Amino acid sequence: MQDVSSLVAQAREGRPRAVARLISLVEGASPQLREVMAALAPLTGGAYVVGLTGSPGVGKSTSTSALVTAYREQGKRVGVLAVDPSSPFSGGALLGDRVRMSEHASDPGVYIRSMATRGHLGGLAWSAPQAIRVLDAAGCDVILVETVGVGQSEVEIASQADTSVVLLAPGMGDGIQAAKAGILEIGDVYVVNKADRDGADATARELNHMLGLGEARGPGDWRPPIVKTVAARGEGVDEVVEALEKHRAWMDERDVLAERRRARAAREVETIAVTTLRERIGDLHGDRRLGALAERIVAGELDPYRAADELVAGLTTSG
Repeated sequence: MQDVSSLVAQAREGRPRAVARLISLVEGASPQLREVMAALAPLTGGAYVVGLTGSPGVGKSTSTSALVTAYREQGKRVGVLAVDPSSPFSGGALLGDRVRMSEHASDPGVYIRSMATRGHLGGLAWSAPQAIRVLDAAGCDVILVETVGVGQSEVEIASQADTSVVLLAPGMGDGIQAAKAGILEIGDVYVVNKADRDGADATARELNHMLGLGEARGPGDWRPPIVKTVAARGEGVDEVVEALEKHRAWMDERDVLAERRRARAAREVETIAVTTLRERIGDLHGDRRLGALAERIVAGELDPYRAADELVAGLTTSG
């Protein structure tokens, strides 16, 4: 058993091993997870969470690394969650984005962690919200969450980040394909990376056109900017940071940031509750209550919805 209070205190001091152990407790769904979350709760709320998403090959890891450099030049502590596809054999992260961000490995002001999706759809690991909370409590000013890059299920990042950055690149598909993936509905800032390639201007124009065809925006509403970058050379990265800060200021002025965080907390509570209920239902396999309900359904005495209502009611009263 880990000494949670000691780990939290060490994490607050910026000790990477303590942060790593806390995130490992989260990923492993440790019996101490409730104790960890209770200890972290009063220490969170200070970090700005930026999600980066986009199709494979657009340069998410390179862009993330460039943003880390830019924020470190401002003296900010940065946390990175690089969510990788899972190995079908070990369940662990396959790609290891930390390798691609090795230039920051020795910087004590940067914490980088690869997390495996472990089969979870939507481009994020199921434990990402709790891992974000760990980095927040550990004193990170900015947390960058880089998603898997799996295409049409990438939109989940919008529910976990304060600001969502969508990356595209010339030759990676047209605007209609992007619209199909749903990314035109979630982006707060759009980045056309690899802008030194042919077609970058055309990609930006098409993206601008597609955004114009989207939902109507009134005076004062946020219009997502389009920034062109060559992340591998650091070009345009300062403009991305500027766009992020403008979006954060806009959200602060209109209480949008607080509302997004309330919605995020509500979804997290709902997910935990549903997971707990599912686990309790899983324990019922072979239970007489479930068998009795199944018999009544087969006999035509009960429909599946009524049976489910009775099961849930029984679980609630017995819990």
